[in-house]
Amino acid sequence: MGAAVAAESATSANSTQRAGPAYPIMVRENVATGLKGTDEMRYGRIRQADGSILPVVIDGETAFAMEGELTASPAKGAAIGQIDSLTLTSPLEPGKIVCVGLNYLAHVTENDPTRPVPEEPVLFMKPTSAIVGPGDPIRIVNPGNRTDYEAELAVVVGKTMTSVAEQDVLDHLFGFTCANDVSDRVLQKKDGQWVRAKGFDTYCPLGPWIETDLDLSSAVVSSALNGEPRQSQGVATMLFPVPVLLSFISNVMTLLPGDVVLTGTPEGVGPLTAGDTIEVTVSGIGTLSNPVVNR
Repeated sequence: MGAAVAAESATSANSTQRAGPAYPIMVRENVATGLKGTDEMRYGRIRQADGSILPVVIDGETAFAMEGELTASPAKGAAIGQIDSLTLTSPLEPGKIVCVGLNYLAHVTENDPTRPVPEEPVLFMKPTSAIVGPGDPIRIVNPGNRTDYEAELAVVVGKTMTSVAEQDVLDHLFGFTCANDVSDRVLQKKDGQWVRAKGFDTYCPLGPWIETDLDLSSAVVSSALNGEPRQSQGVATMLFPVPVLLSFISNVMTLLPGDVVLTGTPEGVGPLTAGDTIEVTVSGIGTLSNPVVNR
């Protein structure tokens, strides 16, 4: 999407954004974990030569073995190596994945001009079996069906959330990562509900790591297909900002440490074809890249 279109979309979305708490600069001093002085820390997992998965703490360009649990005061252990020499996989195994649809104004009507703007967050879920990590192939199940990429900011819960007020949400978060809500549009329209269309194995890439400090007021979600820009819009233009979403969801179901919430995609979604490479970037986090093949 061109800069002029992106600016126009941001302006339109801002004009209808629901009222909510102002964004702070970042998740304050990693309040979800109690860690101090770790503003540059990132958390992920690597696949070792024997196929086993090792959780790591990433400090600068170096990965260290993680001691302790991800959402319960993780600490740096022994140095493993430079992160660019290691094989990253999905940064966590969440208990559940809660997703939000139609959360950027221009995306609401880009596939259906008659669709009304939601009055409250539209929720659905993906199975955890859909998760893959950076570099893992997205395997298109129905090549004859239009199957789209959807770049999204994903939120990782750090503390149990039940009926949490909007102003308290950020104190319950662990961090943020990138996500791709891959979607079979034919089945989505046919079924009416979205679980099958969005729930196939490999249809939820996550990564490359979890960033605990993110400026939500300036972060931008974008995608590129085979190197060509496709989506780009600021997180601050969401119809329902992160504190509103997480509070709303916590009044529907309890969110547990390690749960993941996908927060919606901007306009500019489009089809994937075998041979493509799709990249999802959130500024301040990094880039999640996946090749596309047919199953």
